[in-house]
Amino acid sequence: MADTRIPNETSRGKVTYNESIINGIVALAVGSVEGVALKTDKRGKRSLKDCIKIVSDKKGIHVTVTVGVLYGYNVPDVAFDIQHGIKQTVEEMSKYHIADVDVYIDDVFFEDKPTSTID
Repeated sequence: MADTRIPNETSRGKVTYNESIINGIVALAVGSVEGVALKTDKRGKRSLKDCIKIVSDKKGIHVTVTVGVLYGYNVPDVAFDIQHGIKQTVEEMSKYHIADVDVYIDDVFFEDKPTSTID
């Protein structure tokens, strides 16, 4: 993961963000989008962090998110809200540049289907 240097008037130092920190920030941003849902595994659990993939290079951070959408929500609107939320939240909280955000919608969930919703 890339590092960010934050100048200080009295001393110079280096601040490095662990990839799990950025992953947590992305999960926070996706979790705030209305209409996002996750499939549950056989044990009834699935973490949002399992649905996030982050790659860093000279252009910035590339994020890939795979989620489901609750029935009744507009899929393109939910995908756009996820992209916008990730870009805004990560850039505000870490000063990293988001190069792109790819959103994959892998399912549509109905109310009678067991899901783990993100609110």
